[in-house]
Amino acid sequence: MRHDGRENEQAREMKLTVDYIKNIPGSVLVEQGDTRVLCTATYEPRVPPFLKFSGKGWVAAEYAMLPGATGSQRTQRERQKPNSRNIEIQRFISRALRTTFNLKTIDGKTIYIDTDVLQADGSTRCAAINGGMLALFKALRWLVYENLIRELPPIQWIAAISIGVKNNDILVDMTYPEDSGADMDINIVSSEKGDIVEAQVFCEGKPLAKDIFQKVIDLGIEKNLEIISTLKKVGG
Repeated sequence: MRHDGRENEQAREMKLTVDYIKNIPGSVLVEQGDTRVLCTATYEPRVPPFLKFSGKGWVAAEYAMLPGATGSQRTQRERQKPNSRNIEIQRFISRALRTTFNLKTIDGKTIYIDTDVLQADGSTRCAAINGGMLALFKALRWLVYENLIRELPPIQWIAAISIGVKNNDILVDMTYPEDSGADMDINIVSSEKGDIVEAQVFCEGKPLAKDIFQKVIDLGIEKNLEIISTLKKVGG
């Protein structure tokens, strides 16, 4: 039994509030235990220069922790002073979300997914992907409604889960205290078909055994399918 009463393979309850911010194409507040992440999707009728005349659109994400997200001590806003961690995470989120539909269907357009951590207690990047997926879906429906694209493109839903290993125990959806003390931290992004989109493995002190890694991957896919089912129900 873990410090919050969960079993090792039990994820925290996830609450999703859509349209949390009004008058934009998509917004979702993700509450996952004590982690809170606000995800918004906005639209711009242009693409980065490297995609000009490519026939494709683009999805870009930003990730930042708000000054009080990690406790009583204020931290500097990351967008004023980007660091390697939040740059790595926003690339992680961007790559994952760009696999969900054919970018040619939004030719000449960019959808921005902003993920702001209001309160952090572990698994913030995974919560950002889950909320970002739902915000992206809402934005694509908004583009159809506004006659900016002809129809909703086929979407391959994805979800993300963090799984830790501590003394060979597998812990799903770690809180910050669990994360900071784990031997391994694995972030798994997978699709509704069960395909792996991203897998990040961080080991502290010793390598991860192959058989445990396989168990983690299988469990991550299983948990992500449950999250995807929830996202699709909330998305409507």
